[in-house]
Amino acid sequence: MIASLTHLPQPKATNAELGEHFTDLAPALNARQAAIESSRCLYCYDAPCTRICPSEIDVASFIRNIHEKNVNGAAAGILKQNILGGSCSRVCPTEILCEDACVRNHDAEGQPVKIGLLQRYAIDNMRFAEHPFQRAASTGKKIAVVGGGPAGLSCAHRLAMLGNDVVVYEAREKAGGLNEYGIAKYKLTEDFAHKEVEFLLAIGGIEVRHGQKLGDNVQLKDLHAQYDAVFLGLGLGASRRLGLTGEDAPGLLAAVDYIAELRQADDLSKLPVPKRAVVIGAGNTAIDMAVQIQRLGAEEVTLVYRRGFDDMSATHHEQEIAKANQVRMRTWAQPQQVLLDGDGRVCGMRFEHTALDGKRLVGTGVTFDIPADAVFKAIGQSMDEASLSDAMAATMDREAGKIHVDSHYRTSVPGIYAGGDCVAPGQDLTVQAVQHGKLAALAIHQDILSKVEAA
Repeated sequence: MIASLTHLPQPKATNAELGEHFTDLAPALNARQAAIESSRCLYCYDAPCTRICPSEIDVASFIRNIHEKNVNGAAAGILKQNILGGSCSRVCPTEILCEDACVRNHDAEGQPVKIGLLQRYAIDNMRFAEHPFQRAASTGKKIAVVGGGPAGLSCAHRLAMLGNDVVVYEAREKAGGLNEYGIAKYKLTEDFAHKEVEFLLAIGGIEVRHGQKLGDNVQLKDLHAQYDAVFLGLGLGASRRLGLTGEDAPGLLAAVDYIAELRQADDLSKLPVPKRAVVIGAGNTAIDMAVQIQRLGAEEVTLVYRRGFDDMSATHHEQEIAKANQVRMRTWAQPQQVLLDGDGRVCGMRFEHTALDGKRLVGTGVTFDIPADAVFKAIGQSMDEASLSDAMAATMDREAGKIHVDSHYRTSVPGIYAGGDCVAPGQDLTVQAVQHGKLAALAIHQDILSKVEAA
C-alpha cells in the first residue's frame, strides 16, 4: 500500500465488484462488426489517416486486409511499423490523429472509420504459426537499451530484427513502462501489456535485466565502453512539484504513483480510497486518475486546472470520459495552499481564481477551498536528474529540460542515442515513442555498419 495514504479507508465493494468497473473503455469489435466497419473505408490513395499516423502504419492497407478476411495480413502490416500496435490501438488518441483525418469524418455522414478498434481487432485476432518476424544474420554487435518502455522496447525489437544482440536495462520488476504502470486500467485491461512484451521478446536476441537503474547501479560511461551503441529510452520519471508547504504531507501524492499501484494490485479492495479527492492537472494522466478514483468508490472527485477547457492537453474525448464518470471539473484556478488537519494530514486545498491579462495568466486574489481527504498532482513529469548524473551524461546537450537529439536520434555524445518522452521536442505519446525507438534502431544499425565498412 502507498505509505502516504495508509490512513485512508478501503473500498466498500469487493475485488470482483470493483473489477467490473475496469473493463474495456471501448468494447472490442466482433467479426461481423469488423467486417461492416472495414467496408466503410474508402481505401484512399495517399490516405490522410496514414500520413498523420506517427508510426507510419498503412491504415488503408490493413483495413482492406480485414475486409478481405486476411486478419494475419492486417496484423503483420501493423506490427511491421508498430510492434506495440496492440496497446497503441487502445491508448492512442485516434480522435485527434487518424480518425480526425479520415475523409468519412468530413463528409455528410460525419462519422470516421473506427480505425483504432479495427487495429485492435487485427492484433487481438491474429493467429500466426510462428513469430511473424525473423532475425537477420548476426552482425556480431551488441547494443545497450536503457529503459524497457515503449521507446526502448521498440528500439530493441528492431535492432534484434536487424541481427544485433540487445541488452535492455530496466529499473522496475516488469518491462513495459507506462503501458505496464501508467495507463488507466480500463484502457489496458488485465495483463495485456505483459503479454505484448512477451510477444515482442519472442523474436529472440533481447535480454532484459531488471532492477538496473541508470545513475544508481548502472553508469552511462560503463555502457558506452562495453557496447557498440547505447539507446536511452528513459521516459520522464520524476513528478513535478507544486512548490507549496505541506506538499509531502500524508494524503498528497503524485497521480502516477497511485495509478502504478492500482495497475499492479491483485486485490482492488485493498487500495486506499479517499471519500473526497482533488486531482490537479489537465492532461490524460489527470483524467485517468480522476476517473479511476471515482470508479473505486470515491464519493466526490474534483479535477482542477489553472486555465480553461480548450487549453487542456487532454482531448475533448478524454474530458467527456471524465464528465461521464461524474468527475467535477473546475477551471481557472491554481493551487495556493495545502490545507492540513490537526494531525498534519491533508484535509483540502486552497485555490486562487486565475484570469488572463493579455496572454499572461495571473491570479485574481480571490481564493476558495475544496475539502479533500487526498490530493493527487498530475502536473507533468520531468527528467529524473539522478539518471543522468555521471560525467558522460552531463556532457549531453539538453533542450527544455530534455535530451537534445538530431534527426536520427543521435545525442551530442557519439555512440549514444535517445528517444521517447525524454527527448525534445516531443508529444509524450506512446505511438510517438514507438516510432522514435524504431527510427533510432535503424540509425544505430546503419552507423554501426558504416564503421565496419570504413574499417
